Amino acid sequence: MSGEQSEVLRVERRPDGVAVLTLNDPGRRNAMSDEMTAAYKQAIADLRGDTGLRCVVLTGAGTAFSSGGDLSWLADTNAVAVPALRDRMLEFYRTWLTIRSLEVPTIAAVNGHAVGAGLCLALACDLRYAADDAKLLAPFTALGLHPGMAATWLFPEVAGLPLAREMLLAGRVLTGAEAERHGLVNQAFPRADVLAETLKTAERIAANAPIATRLTKVALAGGGHADMDAALRWESLAQPVTMASEDMIEGLTAQREKRPARFTGA
Repeated sequence: MSGEQSEVLRVERRPDGVAVLTLNDPGRRNAMSDEMTAAYKQAIADLRGDTGLRCVVLTGAGTAFSSGGDLSWLADTNAVAVPALRDRMLEFYRTWLTIRSLEVPTIAAVNGHAVGAGLCLALACDLRYAADDAKLLAPFTALGLHPGMAATWLFPEVAGLPLAREMLLAGRVLTGAEAERHGLVNQAFPRADVLAETLKTAERIAANAPIATRLTKVALAGGGHADMDAALRWESLAQPVTMASEDMIEGLTAQREKRPARFTGA
């Protein structure tokens, strides 16, 4: 097990191929500062080049997952022209959403409050597990802001338009337990158990065949295929790729021998 440390972001590489990224600025409730954004950008780039990577877990230090964008500079934006603001925000959004570009499954362990862009970051992951007493909210319009960080795409993608409208227009706040009932998170746990339970899922994912897992993630991206025939066309290509792999032979052999499979990604 190895760890990489910056003041505002911790990266732990586990021997099973799971990487744990921890937003590490608890005094500011893990706000997405310029420093954290730069560290995160580098960390995701490093993970993208890691051929042994099997799954990524994203969580927060302290009592919050993330309070979202660092709002301290907003009061001065009236003096900045819209094109410059647009460029700054687009770079911020795209940097944090690069977690979507990872080929391996990603899981948000929402250990505490997730607000605004911080909640969007959790929604950008493939799976979400939350503390049952965490507060999940997106108070953009209450601050006089249009939603950002792909909120108007991610909320409907994950939980559908009715809840998206209620949270983004009416400012509805959900606890982790309520978010589970609405499908905004996959499951809620007592706060002390969230990371451990998330890691159990990550370990199960990491133990599966890497090629099959990555292709399945691609198939499900963006809510899946346009229609069933598009799904069949994709599967008729992707499944033969896995049929030609050594991992399929290992999987079948392990099942016959009643033992855990040892997949190599070959």
